[in-house]
Amino acid sequence: MTAPLQIEAAPPGLARRLAAFFYEGVLLFGVVFFTGFLYSVLTRQQHALEGRAGMGLALFTVIGLYFIGFWTRSGQTLAMKTWHLRVVDLQGRPLGWRRALLRYLFSWLWFLPALLSVWALGLHGGGAIATSLIAGIAAYVLIARLHPQRQFLHDAICGSRVITQLPQRS
Repeated sequence: MTAPLQIEAAPPGLARRLAAFFYEGVLLFGVVFFTGFLYSVLTRQQHALEGRAGMGLALFTVIGLYFIGFWTRSGQTLAMKTWHLRVVDLQGRPLGWRRALLRYLFSWLWFLPALLSVWALGLHGGGAIATSLIAGIAAYVLIARLHPQRQFLHDAICGSRVITQLPQRS
């Protein structure tokens, strides 16, 4: 078992966590593109609207494997490593696969309320969907401001937290 890390009292700043969030989106573009390409080739998809449910499930699964794999091995995705962030449990230990899976599932709270509102309101335009997503993300960030340790809701629910992990000096 890995020894717990020394956890500082204050979490990393919101700006740094959001920078890692957006950088993660850039990196995930490649993962999503490759997964979509592979799915299309393997299923011989001829039209973009064919097999949407299967494609969605494949993307959800591959993105989950990406996050859960990194969180359970090193506690850092590539973006988190760049921004010197690490996810640990409340005792400072690396996440087990169950907690990492829960964190992945609950991290969809970043987007799920906005996507459900788009669906419920029957919105179809790109501008309306983008506005709803931006408003949902902003609301999620504001909820973190209400938490005493400034943790995001999915971390508070799952018993995990993001800490600063600066490189070791040799």
